[in-house]
Amino acid sequence: MPASEPLPFDPIGRAADIWSVKIGDATTMAATTSVFRVQQILQQAVDSALRPHELTFARYEALVLLTFSRHGALPMSLMGQRLQLHPTSITNIVDRLEGAALVRRTPHPSDKRTTLVEITAAGHDRCREATAAVTAVEFGLVGLGEDEVEALTGLLAKVRRAAGDFA
Repeated sequence: MPASEPLPFDPIGRAADIWSVKIGDATTMAATTSVFRVQQILQQAVDSALRPHELTFARYEALVLLTFSRHGALPMSLMGQRLQLHPTSITNIVDRLEGAALVRRTPHPSDKRTTLVEITAAGHDRCREATAAVTAVEFGLVGLGEDEVEALTGLLAKVRRAAGDFA
């Protein structure tokens, strides 16, 4: 939802028109600026959906990752890799989730150097409730049909792969 009334024109389209006259081809500028603006829109929608559940998107992603794991527990280092986060960030996320009793740290059964993060029953419940909330708002991605969402995901994956995000 917009924070204020919608503008009577597309400011990115207007900027692209001016860019074309003053600088040159505006195709990539307009696309990149659009992605940044859509990211703000999606973030606002997801944050609003998660706020009543006292979760940030990063904490929600961590809970989802744990629910996807075979045993509901993963090493912190693997969580950081899968979520593509710096070790300090994953530690902060786990600290917050543990403080809310949504996860617990446990020693690895065979590797004393490794700490596992295990989702609790409360964590499963909170994740289920939060998932219902974000899916109810379609993660903020409104205005597109299912085929368009799939095409968008594919196009963005191409950019991510070219940038080295994954092999």
